[in-house]
Amino acid sequence: MPTTNAASDNIVEKFRSVLGRKYVLTGHHKTKTYRTGYRGQSGECLAVLLPGSLLELWRTLQIAVENDLNIIMQAANTGLTGGSTPHAGYDHDVVIISTNRLEKIYPIDNGNQVICFPGSTLHKLEQTLAPLNRDPHSVIGSSCLGASVIGGVCNNSGGALVERGPAYTEHSLFAKLTEDGELALENGLGVDLGSTPEDILTRLDNKTFSDTDIAPSNGMASDHEYKDWVRDIHAPTPARYNADPRRLKQASGCGGKLAVFAVRLDTFPKNTAEKTFFIGTNKTAVLTTLRRKILADFAELPVLAEYMEQNCFKFTERYGRDTVYLIKTLGTQRLPTFFKLKETLASHLDDIPFLSSSLIDQCLQVFSRFAPNPLPKTIKEIADKRAHLLILKVKDRSVDETRKLLSELSEDYDVLFHACTDKEASTVGLHRFAAAGAAVRYQTIKSKDVGEVLALDIALPRNTTDWQEKLPQSLDQKIENKLYYGHFMCQVFHQDYILKAGTDTGAIKSEMLDLLKQRGAKYPAEHNVGHAYQAEPQLAEHYRALDPRNQLNPGIGKDSKRRFYAE
Repeated sequence: MPTTNAASDNIVEKFRSVLGRKYVLTGHHKTKTYRTGYRGQSGECLAVLLPGSLLELWRTLQIAVENDLNIIMQAANTGLTGGSTPHAGYDHDVVIISTNRLEKIYPIDNGNQVICFPGSTLHKLEQTLAPLNRDPHSVIGSSCLGASVIGGVCNNSGGALVERGPAYTEHSLFAKLTEDGELALENGLGVDLGSTPEDILTRLDNKTFSDTDIAPSNGMASDHEYKDWVRDIHAPTPARYNADPRRLKQASGCGGKLAVFAVRLDTFPKNTAEKTFFIGTNKTAVLTTLRRKILADFAELPVLAEYMEQNCFKFTERYGRDTVYLIKTLGTQRLPTFFKLKETLASHLDDIPFLSSSLIDQCLQVFSRFAPNPLPKTIKEIADKRAHLLILKVKDRSVDETRKLLSELSEDYDVLFHACTDKEASTVGLHRFAAAGAAVRYQTIKSKDVGEVLALDIALPRNTTDWQEKLPQSLDQKIENKLYYGHFMCQVFHQDYILKAGTDTGAIKSEMLDLLKQRGAKYPAEHNVGHAYQAEPQLAEHYRALDPRNQLNPGIGKDSKRRFYAE
């Protein structure tokens, strides 16, 4: 049960004895940015804990377990479904363990693989591998900067890279809570680090192991099978989605039901040549033909294929321009710090009379009206003339093959295409990235005039040819604006609906999900269930097997928030 004030103070002091006062945060303001999710989900917690070593993380977990606290493991806190922030309705106090300070990355096997700590980000991994001429399993996220490596693994997150599929590994170091409340550390990294938790964690943290201590992988450190799986255009099932039972193993797909200390992942050689094409058409059937031809016949898969409907493209041009401009100006390395400062300032503005946290977004929106439009002229011209847009990046031998196919389509259909320079490709890629925040920006600055944002990410079956959504009028009339974008080759779409003021978000979502079931879709595709979706039975059972006490991230998948999953 929730602790008394005196007992809470005593527990907090125990955490401070391990971490120091500076790294144990309490109080409304100090904890707010950790308690609040990327899209506004918020709850309460006893404290936010910031361990600075793997051993400190272990000892922090021990104190939490000894005092029967609920534990939420949090890395970058960039999730979109509330799966890394507290919720309401717990029967025990909650502590958030932020792993942001644990960001080490060790290349091993000449850079062919890496060991990543729980706070390491995709951006840092990309930087670490660049001198080795290698790439990570994923690059800049589809929704936010600063996304963590292990967060992606724990949620089986996908991404834009066509060949690599969801983040996945069968090699991890994690702590698990047994049914009788024992905290057990399991080393599945394939690295000999000793036998006790203290030895294992200290040796890994200090990197006091040699190449001879590293065993060859006896399992997958990435989804090797996905490149063949995505090519099966006749299969009646999706290419990837979070609850896919093929990819639920230990840390992979654990959804925070394990405390993950490190993962071992494959890296990939950089492509020798890449070319990005910006494509526009008024007929969805043309893009379907393009997709099926490439997947079935091309010797090499594309690097990425990002779809944007014209309305989404133009909406992002207006409400995501400052994001593109800031990334190009500040660089991806500084931008997470900028957003952290923005969040901190916003939390204080809410407590000032006559001011609101939306003031910052309103100022940024004014700035964007006067900032130069970064989109190249040729890209804008295609986007102005065509309803369906595709950013297609291909590599090596596929460059000429793609150019030939597009030339043929442009003769027979209404296709416009442009071969981008590297600078143009970077800009249009950032524009696609900014789409995920455009609806939130609009709703934030117009909250008095519109309803909530309903954000769905769905995976359609691989054999789907009629992929454009057609909503019944009874549902469509409740929506202010619809934004469609996504990862086209794998048929994973992000669908953001800005609802009209006064509408019932829950009822609309329920109706939407019923329609998606009829289309054979799986959801969520890559943002995981969090507290926003009901977990499928097999995923719910997976969570219960990993955490029989329901003490780590209780309530995800809309399951019970009570100890031992009591009703």
